[in-house]
Amino acid sequence: MEERDFVAELTREGFSHIFVWEDGPNVDYPEHTHRAETAHIILSGEMTLTVAGESKTYRAGERIDVPEGAKHTAKIGPEGCRYVLGER
Repeated sequence: MEERDFVAELTREGFSHIFVWEDGPNVDYPEHTHRAETAHIILSGEMTLTVAGESKTYRAGERIDVPEGAKHTAKIGPEGCRYVLGER
């Protein structure tokens, strides 16, 4: 699927704020929460998300859903990461 397909998918699911974000290599987001449910669909690169002590690395084509208020950290891979981000 292409970027526009992912945007359309999130729109159909009721995500109202959808945009593409890009992080450089090795960006480290410390523990934080979001005030809304978020969905991240990786376009290129990779992101490792840690929730409740469990880490998983996501790559191109994979989706990460983070519930509203869930404490988590994110670590961007050595090539950076570009992703579609939706909030609802």
